Amino acid sequence: MRKARFALVIALLAAVSGLGLWSMRERIDYTTEVLVRRSVESTVTAIGSLQPRRYVDVGAQVSGLVNRLHVKPGDGVTKGQLLVEIDPSVQQATVDAGRARLAGLWAQVNEQQALLRLAQQQLARQRQMAADGATREEDVHVAEADFAAAGARIDHLHAQIAESQASQRAEEARLGYTRIYASMAGTVVSVEAREGQTLNATYQTPNILRVADLSGMTVWTEVSEADVRRVKPGMPVYFTTLGDDGQSTARRWQGTVRQVLPAPPVAEARASASAAPAPATKAVVYTVLFDVDNADGELMPQMTALVSFITARAKDAVAVPLASLAENEGEPGVYRARVLRTDGRPETRQVRLGARSRHLAEVLEGLQEGERLITAETRVGGRPRWIQW
Repeated sequence: MRKARFALVIALLAAVSGLGLWSMRERIDYTTEVLVRRSVESTVTAIGSLQPRRYVDVGAQVSGLVNRLHVKPGDGVTKGQLLVEIDPSVQQATVDAGRARLAGLWAQVNEQQALLRLAQQQLARQRQMAADGATREEDVHVAEADFAAAGARIDHLHAQIAESQASQRAEEARLGYTRIYASMAGTVVSVEAREGQTLNATYQTPNILRVADLSGMTVWTEVSEADVRRVKPGMPVYFTTLGDDGQSTARRWQGTVRQVLPAPPVAEARASASAAPAPATKAVVYTVLFDVDNADGELMPQMTALVSFITARAKDAVAVPLASLAENEGEPGVYRARVLRTDGRPETRQVRLGARSRHLAEVLEGLQEGERLITAETRVGGRPRWIQW
Protein backbone atom coordinates (compact mmCIF):
# COMPACT_ATOMS: atom_id res chain seq x y z
CA MET A 1 0.00 0.00 0.00
CA ARG A 2 2.77 2.33 0.93
CA LYS A 3 4.56 1.51 -2.35
CA ALA A 4 1.40 2.27 -4.36
CA ARG A 5 1.04 5.64 -2.72
CA PHE A 6 4.68 6.45 -3.40
CA ALA A 7 4.27 5.51 -7.07
CA LEU A 8 1.18 7.73 -7.33
CA VAL A 9 3.07 10.69 -5.87
CA ILE A 10 5.91 10.14 -8.31
CA ALA A 11 3.49 10.02 -11.22
CA LEU A 12 1.78 13.23 -10.10
CA LEU A 13 5.12 15.00 -9.77
CA ALA A 14 6.13 13.84 -13.24
CA ALA A 15 2.85 15.07 -14.69
CA VAL A 16 3.20 18.46 -13.02
CA SER A 17 6.82 18.75 -14.23
CA GLY A 18 5.80 17.81 -17.77
CA LEU A 19 3.00 20.35 -17.74
CA GLY A 20 5.43 23.04 -16.54
CA LEU A 21 7.93 22.17 -19.22
CA TRP A 22 5.17 22.27 -21.84
CA SER A 23 4.03 25.71 -20.67
CA MET A 24 7.64 26.93 -20.79
CA ARG A 25 8.14 25.76 -24.39
CA GLU A 26 9.01 28.68 -26.73
CA ARG A 27 6.15 29.86 -28.99
CA ILE A 28 6.34 32.38 -31.87
CA ASP A 29 3.56 34.84 -32.62
CA TYR A 30 3.68 36.62 -35.99
CA THR A 31 2.72 40.22 -36.73
CA THR A 32 1.22 40.34 -40.20
CA GLU A 33 -0.09 42.85 -42.69
CA VAL A 34 -2.73 41.99 -45.26
CA LEU A 35 -1.56 42.83 -48.76
CA VAL A 36 -3.88 45.33 -50.47
CA ARG A 37 -3.81 47.32 -53.67
CA ARG A 38 -2.35 50.84 -53.57
CA SER A 39 -0.74 53.38 -55.84
CA VAL A 40 3.06 53.28 -55.82
CA GLU A 41 5.24 56.07 -57.19
CA SER A 42 8.97 56.01 -57.77
CA THR A 43 10.29 59.55 -57.48
CA VAL A 44 13.40 61.70 -57.62
CA THR A 45 13.25 64.48 -55.04
CA ALA A 46 14.92 67.86 -55.36
CA ILE A 47 14.73 71.48 -54.25
CA GLY A 48 13.69 74.25 -56.63
CA SER A 49 12.80 77.92 -56.68
CA LEU A 50 9.94 79.70 -58.42
CA GLN A 51 10.47 82.33 -61.10
CA PRO A 52 7.93 84.09 -63.33
CA ARG A 53 7.56 82.35 -66.67
CA ARG A 54 7.52 85.70 -68.51
CA TYR A 55 9.20 88.85 -67.24
CA VAL A 56 11.12 91.85 -68.52
CA ASP A 57 13.82 93.92 -66.85
CA VAL A 58 13.12 97.60 -67.53
CA GLY A 59 16.36 99.57 -67.98
CA ALA A 60 17.46 103.08 -68.91
CA GLN A 61 18.99 103.64 -72.34
CA VAL A 62 20.03 107.21 -71.57
CA SER A 63 21.87 108.77 -68.64
CA GLY A 64 20.20 111.31 -66.42
CA LEU A 65 18.36 112.06 -63.21
CA VAL A 66 15.25 110.01 -62.35
CA ASN A 67 12.57 112.67 -62.15
CA ARG A 68 9.59 110.43 -61.44
CA LEU A 69 8.79 106.79 -60.69
CA HIS A 70 5.14 106.14 -61.41
CA VAL A 71 4.98 102.60 -59.94
CA LYS A 72 6.03 100.70 -56.84
CA PRO A 73 6.51 96.97 -56.13
CA GLY A 74 3.24 95.07 -56.30
CA ASP A 75 1.54 97.47 -58.72
CA GLY A 76 -0.19 95.99 -61.74
CA VAL A 77 0.66 97.64 -65.06
CA THR A 78 -0.71 97.48 -68.58
CA LYS A 79 1.26 97.41 -71.80
CA GLY A 80 2.22 100.95 -72.84
CA GLN A 81 1.79 102.45 -69.36
CA LEU A 82 4.27 105.19 -68.36
CA LEU A 83 6.63 103.83 -65.70
CA VAL A 84 9.61 106.19 -65.35
CA GLU A 85 10.55 109.75 -66.35
CA ILE A 86 14.22 110.74 -66.68
CA ASP A 87 15.35 114.39 -66.81
CA PRO A 88 15.28 115.20 -70.57
CA SER A 89 17.28 118.46 -70.45
CA VAL A 90 20.44 117.22 -72.17
CA GLN A 91 18.59 115.18 -74.79
CA GLN A 92 16.16 118.03 -75.49
CA ALA A 93 19.06 120.48 -76.00
CA THR A 94 20.72 118.03 -78.41
CA VAL A 95 17.49 117.67 -80.39
CA ASP A 96 17.03 121.46 -80.55
CA ALA A 97 20.62 121.89 -81.77
CA GLY A 98 20.04 119.29 -84.47
CA ARG A 99 16.88 121.00 -85.64
CA ALA A 100 18.75 124.31 -85.87
CA ARG A 101 21.54 122.65 -87.86
CA LEU A 102 19.01 121.21 -90.29
CA ALA A 103 17.36 124.62 -90.69
CA GLY A 104 20.77 126.13 -91.54
CA LEU A 105 21.42 123.45 -94.15
CA TRP A 106 18.05 124.05 -95.79
CA ALA A 107 18.85 127.77 -95.90
CA GLN A 108 22.11 126.99 -97.68
CA VAL A 109 20.19 124.83 -100.15
CA ASN A 110 17.89 127.74 -100.94
CA GLU A 111 20.92 129.99 -101.43
CA GLN A 112 22.62 127.52 -103.73
CA GLN A 113 19.45 127.01 -105.72
CA ALA A 114 19.35 130.77 -106.35
CA LEU A 115 22.99 130.68 -107.45
CA LEU A 116 22.20 127.69 -109.64
CA ARG A 117 19.46 129.61 -111.43
CA LEU A 118 21.87 132.55 -111.92
CA ALA A 119 24.56 130.24 -113.28
CA GLN A 120 22.01 128.69 -115.63
CA GLN A 121 20.99 132.11 -116.95
CA GLN A 122 24.64 133.16 -117.42
CA LEU A 123 25.36 129.93 -119.27
CA ALA A 124 22.40 130.49 -121.60
CA ARG A 125 23.53 134.08 -122.28
CA GLN A 126 27.12 132.96 -123.05
CA ARG A 127 25.88 130.30 -125.41
CA GLN A 128 23.68 132.83 -127.24
CA MET A 129 26.56 135.27 -127.47
CA ALA A 130 28.86 132.53 -128.71
CA ALA A 131 26.35 131.74 -131.45
CA ASP A 132 26.45 135.43 -132.48
CA GLY A 133 30.29 135.47 -132.24
CA ALA A 134 30.14 138.10 -129.48
CA THR A 135 32.04 136.19 -126.72
CA ARG A 136 35.04 133.99 -126.31
CA GLU A 137 34.78 130.21 -126.07
CA GLU A 138 36.70 130.39 -122.79
CA ASP A 139 33.87 132.42 -121.21
CA VAL A 140 31.38 129.78 -122.30
CA HIS A 141 33.44 127.09 -120.57
CA VAL A 142 33.62 129.17 -117.40
CA ALA A 143 29.82 129.56 -117.38
CA GLU A 144 29.35 125.82 -117.86
CA ALA A 145 31.73 125.11 -114.94
CA ASP A 146 29.91 127.57 -112.67
CA PHE A 147 26.59 125.95 -113.48
CA ALA A 148 27.92 122.40 -112.76
CA ALA A 149 29.60 123.55 -109.51
CA ALA A 150 26.37 125.12 -108.28
CA GLY A 151 24.50 121.85 -108.88
CA ALA A 152 27.23 119.86 -107.12
CA ARG A 153 27.07 122.15 -104.09
CA ILE A 154 23.32 121.52 -103.86
CA ASP A 155 23.86 117.75 -104.04
CA HIS A 156 26.47 118.02 -101.28
CA LEU A 157 24.05 119.95 -99.10
CA HIS A 158 21.33 117.34 -99.66
CA ALA A 159 23.78 114.64 -98.52
CA GLN A 160 24.56 116.67 -95.40
CA ILE A 161 20.84 117.08 -94.76
CA ALA A 162 20.29 113.31 -95.05
CA GLU A 163 23.10 112.68 -92.56
CA SER A 164 21.76 115.30 -90.17
CA GLN A 165 18.25 113.88 -90.45
CA ALA A 166 19.53 110.42 -89.53
CA SER A 167 21.37 111.87 -86.53
CA GLN A 168 18.28 113.85 -85.65
CA ARG A 169 16.14 110.73 -85.60
CA ALA A 170 18.63 109.09 -83.25
CA GLU A 171 18.63 112.11 -80.95
CA GLU A 172 14.85 112.26 -80.93
CA ALA A 173 14.76 108.55 -80.09
CA ARG A 174 17.11 109.20 -77.17
CA LEU A 175 14.82 111.98 -76.07
CA GLY A 176 11.95 109.48 -76.19
CA TYR A 177 13.96 107.10 -73.99
CA THR A 178 13.62 109.60 -71.14
CA ARG A 179 10.02 108.39 -70.82
CA ILE A 180 9.96 104.64 -70.22
CA TYR A 181 6.80 102.64 -70.92
CA ALA A 182 5.81 99.07 -70.04
CA SER A 183 6.49 96.62 -72.86
CA MET A 184 4.15 94.00 -71.37
CA ALA A 185 1.28 93.75 -68.92
CA GLY A 186 2.05 92.30 -65.52
CA THR A 187 3.05 93.10 -61.97
CA VAL A 188 5.99 95.18 -60.76
CA VAL A 189 7.97 92.67 -58.68
CA SER A 190 11.01 94.83 -57.88
CA VAL A 191 12.23 98.43 -58.18
CA GLU A 192 15.98 99.04 -58.06
CA ALA A 193 16.11 102.84 -58.60
CA ARG A 194 14.79 105.82 -56.66
CA GLU A 195 13.54 109.25 -57.57
CA GLY A 196 16.48 111.65 -57.60
CA GLN A 197 18.99 108.93 -58.46
CA THR A 198 21.37 109.58 -61.36
CA LEU A 199 21.59 106.80 -63.93
CA ASN A 200 24.71 106.21 -66.00
CA ALA A 201 23.97 104.31 -69.21
CA THR A 202 27.36 104.89 -70.83
CA TYR A 203 28.82 101.40 -70.44
CA GLN A 204 25.81 99.23 -69.59
CA THR A 205 22.08 99.55 -69.25
CA PRO A 206 21.14 100.10 -65.59
CA ASN A 207 18.07 98.15 -64.45
CA ILE A 208 15.31 100.22 -62.93
CA LEU A 209 12.56 97.68 -62.26
CA ARG A 210 11.17 94.29 -63.27
CA VAL A 211 7.70 93.60 -64.63
CA ALA A 212 6.52 89.96 -64.54
CA ASP A 213 3.45 88.00 -65.57
CA LEU A 214 2.65 86.05 -62.40
CA SER A 215 -0.16 84.00 -63.96
CA GLY A 216 2.41 81.35 -64.90
CA MET A 217 5.57 80.30 -63.06
CA THR A 218 8.66 78.29 -63.94
CA VAL A 219 10.27 76.05 -61.32
CA TRP A 220 14.09 76.03 -61.56
CA THR A 221 15.05 72.76 -59.90
CA GLU A 222 18.51 71.59 -58.86
CA VAL A 223 18.86 67.84 -59.41
CA SER A 224 21.99 66.02 -58.27
CA GLU A 225 24.24 64.34 -60.80
CA ALA A 226 23.35 60.97 -59.26
CA ASP A 227 19.67 61.39 -60.21
CA VAL A 228 19.63 63.65 -63.25
CA ARG A 229 19.81 60.78 -65.76
CA ARG A 230 16.48 59.50 -64.44
CA VAL A 231 14.76 62.80 -65.22
CA LYS A 232 13.50 63.22 -68.81
CA PRO A 233 11.49 65.91 -70.69
CA GLY A 234 7.78 65.13 -70.61
CA MET A 235 8.01 63.38 -67.23
CA PRO A 236 5.21 64.23 -64.73
CA VAL A 237 6.27 66.20 -61.68
CA TYR A 238 4.63 67.78 -58.65
CA PHE A 239 5.77 70.02 -55.82
CA THR A 240 4.70 71.57 -52.56
CA THR A 241 5.88 74.78 -50.95
CA LEU A 242 7.60 75.03 -47.58
CA GLY A 243 4.50 76.34 -45.85
CA ASP A 244 2.57 73.18 -46.79
CA ASP A 245 5.29 70.67 -45.94
CA GLY A 246 4.16 68.00 -43.51
CA GLN A 247 0.49 69.00 -43.51
CA SER A 248 -2.20 66.46 -44.30
CA THR A 249 -3.90 68.97 -46.57
CA ALA A 250 -0.72 70.09 -48.35
CA ARG A 251 -1.49 71.43 -51.80
CA ARG A 252 0.28 69.86 -54.75
CA TRP A 253 1.01 71.72 -57.95
CA GLN A 254 1.30 69.48 -61.00
CA GLY A 255 3.49 69.98 -64.06
CA THR A 256 5.54 68.32 -66.79
CA VAL A 257 9.29 68.53 -67.24
CA ARG A 258 10.02 71.02 -70.03
CA GLN A 259 13.80 70.94 -70.23
CA VAL A 260 16.91 69.46 -68.63
CA LEU A 261 19.77 71.91 -69.08
CA PRO A 262 22.85 70.09 -70.40
CA ALA A 263 25.38 71.83 -68.15
CA PRO A 264 25.54 72.85 -64.48
CA PRO A 265 24.85 76.48 -63.52
CA VAL A 266 27.47 78.96 -64.69
CA ALA A 267 29.16 79.36 -61.29
CA GLU A 268 29.68 75.62 -60.92
CA ALA A 269 30.83 75.23 -64.52
CA ARG A 270 33.46 77.93 -63.99
CA ALA A 271 34.63 76.27 -60.78
CA SER A 272 35.01 72.89 -62.51
CA ALA A 273 36.93 74.49 -65.39
CA SER A 274 39.42 76.22 -63.09
CA ALA A 275 42.90 74.87 -62.51
CA ALA A 276 42.24 74.12 -58.84
CA PRO A 277 40.52 70.76 -58.31
CA ALA A 278 37.02 70.88 -56.84
CA PRO A 279 36.52 69.46 -53.33
CA ALA A 280 35.63 65.77 -53.33
CA THR A 281 32.50 66.49 -51.29
CA LYS A 282 31.22 69.13 -53.69
CA ALA A 283 28.06 67.80 -55.34
CA VAL A 284 27.33 68.82 -58.93
CA VAL A 285 23.73 69.72 -59.71
CA TYR A 286 21.90 70.23 -62.99
CA THR A 287 18.97 72.52 -63.65
CA VAL A 288 15.59 71.07 -64.62
CA LEU A 289 12.77 73.39 -65.72
CA PHE A 290 9.01 72.92 -65.67
CA ASP A 291 6.06 75.30 -65.80
CA VAL A 292 2.97 75.58 -63.63
CA ASP A 293 -0.15 77.75 -63.83
CA ASN A 294 -0.69 80.33 -61.10
CA ALA A 295 -4.09 81.75 -61.92
CA ASP A 296 -5.04 82.12 -58.25
CA GLY A 297 -1.79 83.91 -57.37
CA GLU A 298 -0.83 81.50 -54.57
CA LEU A 299 2.72 81.14 -55.87
CA MET A 300 5.21 83.99 -55.55
CA PRO A 301 8.68 84.58 -57.05
CA GLN A 302 11.65 83.09 -55.15
CA MET A 303 9.47 80.61 -53.22
CA THR A 304 11.16 77.31 -52.38
CA ALA A 305 9.58 74.24 -53.97
CA LEU A 306 9.90 70.66 -52.69
CA VAL A 307 9.88 68.83 -56.02
CA SER A 308 9.17 65.17 -56.83
CA PHE A 309 9.79 63.86 -60.35
CA ILE A 310 7.70 60.73 -61.00
CA THR A 311 10.04 58.27 -62.73
CA ALA A 312 7.60 55.33 -62.48
CA ARG A 313 4.00 54.95 -61.35
CA ALA A 314 1.81 51.91 -60.65
CA LYS A 315 -1.87 52.45 -59.93
CA ASP A 316 -3.99 49.91 -58.05
CA ALA A 317 -1.03 47.55 -57.60
CA VAL A 318 -0.36 44.96 -54.90
CA ALA A 319 2.06 46.87 -52.66
CA VAL A 320 4.52 45.47 -50.14
CA PRO A 321 6.55 47.35 -47.48
CA LEU A 322 10.22 47.39 -48.41
CA ALA A 323 11.22 46.86 -44.77
CA SER A 324 9.73 43.37 -44.83
CA LEU A 325 11.87 42.16 -47.77
CA ALA A 326 15.39 40.83 -48.10
CA GLU A 327 17.33 40.89 -51.36
CA ASN A 328 18.76 37.67 -52.74
CA GLU A 329 22.50 37.81 -53.10
CA GLY A 330 23.64 37.49 -56.69
CA GLU A 331 20.09 37.98 -58.03
CA PRO A 332 19.46 41.69 -58.59
CA GLY A 333 15.80 42.57 -58.45
CA VAL A 334 14.79 39.33 -56.67
CA TYR A 335 13.73 39.53 -53.02
CA ARG A 336 12.51 37.18 -50.27
CA ALA A 337 9.31 37.69 -48.32
CA ARG A 338 7.54 35.60 -45.67
CA VAL A 339 3.79 35.02 -45.64
CA LEU A 340 1.64 33.29 -43.01
CA ARG A 341 -0.30 30.40 -44.45
CA THR A 342 -3.83 29.50 -43.39
CA ASP A 343 -2.47 26.70 -41.18
CA GLY A 344 -0.42 29.24 -39.20
CA ARG A 345 2.94 28.29 -40.63
CA PRO A 346 5.33 30.79 -42.29
CA GLU A 347 6.31 30.36 -45.93
CA THR A 348 9.19 32.07 -47.80
CA ARG A 349 8.47 33.44 -51.27
CA GLN A 350 10.64 34.77 -54.10
CA VAL A 351 9.33 38.20 -55.11
CA ARG A 352 9.97 40.42 -58.13
CA LEU A 353 9.28 44.14 -57.79
CA GLY A 354 8.31 46.95 -60.13
CA ALA A 355 7.89 50.60 -59.23
CA ARG A 356 9.01 51.47 -55.74
CA SER A 357 8.75 54.48 -53.45
CA ARG A 358 10.72 55.15 -50.29
CA HIS A 359 8.56 52.71 -48.29
CA LEU A 360 6.48 50.63 -50.71
CA ALA A 361 7.11 48.55 -53.82
CA GLU A 362 4.86 47.17 -56.55
CA VAL A 363 4.71 43.36 -56.60
CA LEU A 364 5.07 41.90 -60.07
CA GLU A 365 5.43 38.28 -59.07
CA GLY A 366 5.40 36.14 -55.92
CA LEU A 367 2.64 37.63 -53.75
CA GLN A 368 -1.11 38.02 -54.13
CA GLU A 369 -3.69 40.44 -52.83
CA GLY A 370 -5.16 39.37 -49.50
CA GLU A 371 -2.17 37.29 -48.36
CA ARG A 372 -0.81 37.95 -44.87
CA LEU A 373 2.73 39.29 -45.04
CA ILE A 374 4.88 38.68 -41.96
CA THR A 375 6.37 41.98 -40.82
CA ALA A 376 7.57 41.00 -37.30
CA GLU A 377 7.61 38.06 -34.91
CA THR A 378 7.23 37.76 -31.11
CA ARG A 379 8.51 34.94 -28.95
CA VAL A 380 6.57 34.07 -25.79
CA GLY A 381 8.09 35.85 -22.83
CA GLY A 382 10.07 38.14 -25.10
CA ARG A 383 9.50 41.32 -27.04
CA PRO A 384 8.45 41.74 -30.70
CA ARG A 385 11.40 41.68 -33.07
CA TRP A 386 11.68 42.37 -36.78
CA ILE A 387 12.37 39.51 -39.11
CA GLN A 388 15.98 38.32 -39.02
CA TRP A 389 17.00 36.99 -42.42
